[in-house]
Order: sequence, then structure tokens, then C-alpha cells
Amino acid sequence: MESRESWAKGRGLSIWLPDIGHSSAHWLSKALDALLPQRCLLCAQPSGSEPVCPACIGRLPRLPQPACPVCAHPHASAASAGLPCGHCLAQPPAYDATLAVYAYLYPMDELVRLLKYGRRLASADFLSRELAQLLAHVGTPVDCVLPLPLAPARLAERGFNQAVELAKPVARQVRQPLALSAVSRRHDSAHQASLAWAARASTVRGAFSCQMDFSGQHVLVVDDVMTTGATLNELAGVLKRQGAGRVTNLVVARTLRE
Repeated sequence: MESRESWAKGRGLSIWLPDIGHSSAHWLSKALDALLPQRCLLCAQPSGSEPVCPACIGRLPRLPQPACPVCAHPHASAASAGLPCGHCLAQPPAYDATLAVYAYLYPMDELVRLLKYGRRLASADFLSRELAQLLAHVGTPVDCVLPLPLAPARLAERGFNQAVELAKPVARQVRQPLALSAVSRRHDSAHQASLAWAARASTVRGAFSCQMDFSGQHVLVVDDVMTTGATLNELAGVLKRQGAGRVTNLVVARTLRE
């Protein structure tokens, strides 16, 4: 079983604790955790106060460094640290930078799957804290936090947007509201991993619509996984046409090129 907060969040519920003071609330929280012990989302072993146990956290594949500052793909050589990769030099994307925590490999892919398709929102709490720690590396102040929008049909099917859940703590940390209605997604696209590289950009062309003025703003786009970067590139292009001065992607995991 999960802790009472994780159990509730994983089912779209909320737990209300009375305003009884920080110390009393802390001990009440401990008591409830003892009654409803939390188990790791990945191995089902006791995990204490986290949704993932220490052993599984240690197995999560951190993104190798150094990485391209534009697309976050790892460099083949340490000599390239701080430089754009060959792909970004040959075809510069519309976004300016990407920060990613993990490589999209097992068991990180399973943790993301549990969030997106298993509605285990406790994993969003864990992953969003990892994202928030990267904010120190953003470089310039953020003016807007934008979760990658879902198409209406996909949102209705899933019932929530995982990017929104990941972006909430990030927005609180930079003290900016979530731009939930600034951009809409007109249609969904095929899963990027199932397409040839050359075909991926065309599947997301025209996918986003935006009427908001972003003149001079630094927009932080939050998502769970960056596969090819085609979707994020399409969104960044729309934001730039609406005046955005800089677009930074903040993602949980980066798929590695074969």
C-alpha cells in the first residue's frame, strides 16, 4: 500500500488535514504513514516516505554527461562538453535549451508508464521534485511555465495531463503560474518511437495553436519524455512566432539515439 497522500493522489483524491499546527500535523502524518505503509511503485517493497525505494532509485538511469545543451542528448566525448551536438548544428531546433534528468531506459520507462497509463500520480510527485532540482541550471529567469498540451481526445481518454502534474511544483518554485490555456493542441500524433526519423516532424506539423502574446518571455516547457524532439520543436516554433525570446525544455527523460 502507498502512504495516504500517495494512495489518494494516485486515485485523483485529496486528503485534508485540519490546521492543528506544524508539529501536530507532522506527527499525524507519521501516524497515518504507519497505518498505511507505502510500497515501491517498481518492486513493491517497503519504500518509507517515497513512492520509489532507495534500491530502485539507485537503478534509475541518470542521463550521461556531458550532454548537448540544446537537445540534451549525451555527447560521445567529454571534449564536446558545453557545445551543441552535430544534429543541432546541422538543423538548429526552434527551442534554445533542454534539461533532462534521466535516460529513457528501464526502469525509468516503467515509472513513466505507471504515471501515464496506470494513473499512479505518486510517481509524478517524485519525478517533479527531480525536475525542480534542475531549475538551478536554467540560467535565465523564467517568465512562464507551460506543460506540453494534450490533444482533447487523448486528455479525455487519460483523464489528466501528466505534464501538468509534473509542472506544478516547478511553477511553484519559479513563482510563476501554469500557462494551462495559452496553447491548445489541435490533434494528436503517432507515437514518435514508432516512426522513422524523417517522418516524425511531419506528424506534428500544425499540431499547436496559440493566440497569447509571449513577447520577450522565457518560456519553460515541461514534459515527461523527449523522444526525437519533434513535438517540442513544433511547440517552440509556435511560441517563437508569438514573440517568445527563449524556450527551454525541462523533461524527465531523454530517449537515446540508436
